[in-house]
Amino acid sequence: MPGFSVSAMPLDVDALRSAVAHPGHGGFCAFEGWVRDRNDGREVEGLEYEVYAELALAEGEAILAEARARFGDIEAVGVHRSGRLRVGDLAVWVGVSSPHRDAAFRACRYIIDAFKHRLPVWKKELYLQGDTQWVVCSHGSADTSTDAHFVPDYSRQSRLREVGEQGQARLAAARVLVIGAGGLGSPALTYLAATGIGTLGIVDGDRVEASNLHRQTLYTAADIGQPKAVVAAQRVRAQNPALSVKVFTQPLQAGDVVDTFRQFDLVLECTDDMGSRYLSSDAAQVAGIPLILASVHQYEGQMQVSAPGGPCLRCLWPEPPDAGLLGSCAQSGVLGTVPGVLGTLQANEALKLLLDLPRRPPGELLLVDLLDTMTQRLPIDPTTGCASAGGCAQVASRALVARAADADLERTAESLVAAASAGFQLVDLREADEREAMPCDVDTQWMPYSRWRADRFTASAGGPILLFCASGKRSLAAARSLRALGHPEAFSLQGGLRRLQQMHAAREEALHHPPTACSASSSCRHA
Repeated sequence: MPGFSVSAMPLDVDALRSAVAHPGHGGFCAFEGWVRDRNDGREVEGLEYEVYAELALAEGEAILAEARARFGDIEAVGVHRSGRLRVGDLAVWVGVSSPHRDAAFRACRYIIDAFKHRLPVWKKELYLQGDTQWVVCSHGSADTSTDAHFVPDYSRQSRLREVGEQGQARLAAARVLVIGAGGLGSPALTYLAATGIGTLGIVDGDRVEASNLHRQTLYTAADIGQPKAVVAAQRVRAQNPALSVKVFTQPLQAGDVVDTFRQFDLVLECTDDMGSRYLSSDAAQVAGIPLILASVHQYEGQMQVSAPGGPCLRCLWPEPPDAGLLGSCAQSGVLGTVPGVLGTLQANEALKLLLDLPRRPPGELLLVDLLDTMTQRLPIDPTTGCASAGGCAQVASRALVARAADADLERTAESLVAAASAGFQLVDLREADEREAMPCDVDTQWMPYSRWRADRFTASAGGPILLFCASGKRSLAAARSLRALGHPEAFSLQGGLRRLQQMHAAREEALHHPPTACSASSSCRHA
């Protein structure tokens, strides 16, 4: 009986078609997956597949057996390539024959979707420019094996006089981008999917951690170690199979953020990263689309709806605060319900904008205190802030140009050991408790960021300098300050040690063995 296999060699399609031929079958359907030349807007020169063969063969056969049980009299074959492939190469092939075409169509779709979501296959995107990227093969794909006959029922919502069938149609045509699938993004995504938004974009480069679960309700303990954007997409698709989802597993950059924003009607900024908030604010002004920002701290939160032309985030605070000045949830703590309330408010504002429901004019900051259960609105004077510097769009455009220049400040590395071997002098900007939690088995010069002064920094050796911290934010600020003082070879480790951890974790993903913080690279060990 035909089955599943993994091949390091090019596929012989004629032989595969012959393998499913049956004299009693008059219908045949095949799916071919080819290597494309772009991924998330970036040019690709090829792919490298890595397959955990023993588990893949067992899982592949199980999927084919499920298809036979579900769709009856069929013959089915599936093959997945391994190794390095060029643009245009055939990467995966599924073929199904059956007595009639309907079963062949449906079984073929079921099998390829199950392959994409369940097989332990990783692919490394080989970009023409920039670093390579390991991703799970379920990235960007929808699991439609259980949703073929689902018809959404929005009747309780469309009965509202202000919504109706026309309003529901507007939601179905809407495209909303959510940046950050964490504490704020979880409720926002859940309600936007449930209410019938047609297309959701999800941007998140992090993986699920145990400390997320008390407030990030999209995830379960079984998801620890998995990419948030991928898991979040699976959850909202399961909630509403009619939904289309675009997944971005890497943070947006200044060079492509405006083009990405222009693919959507509005954006929700749901991260706890000030750099991301300013990037979103600038991009929304340049792209000319609304932005809904929110943030939380302990028992309180704030929200701002920014329309094209402002007022924007920079009208309140012209420049981002220094890295480390404002605490994140990890540093300051947050009650689990607080981001749930603020994220729901963000989704509500999005629906009001899309449905043109009555709403307050933009230009104010909403403060929410959940200890006293009180709200307060602070007006933003449109004649101050960016207005004095040419207007929000001009200020934002200049900021994006400056931020794109920062791209030259960042470097990538497989590990700290690899960076040291490449001749970099390593400078550790983490605080003492961070170093104790994750010490490194490689020589570094230690200067905690809390005491960082670029004008007092003296390199301990010659050659290029690579500064690093946990996330790459503090090190980028430090590298920028060194460049300003005439150090042309000062660089920041892109994504920090957390990115090294994520690179390693991608290989562990299918086995559900989430790596420890220090298994991020060969240069670190447990304390």
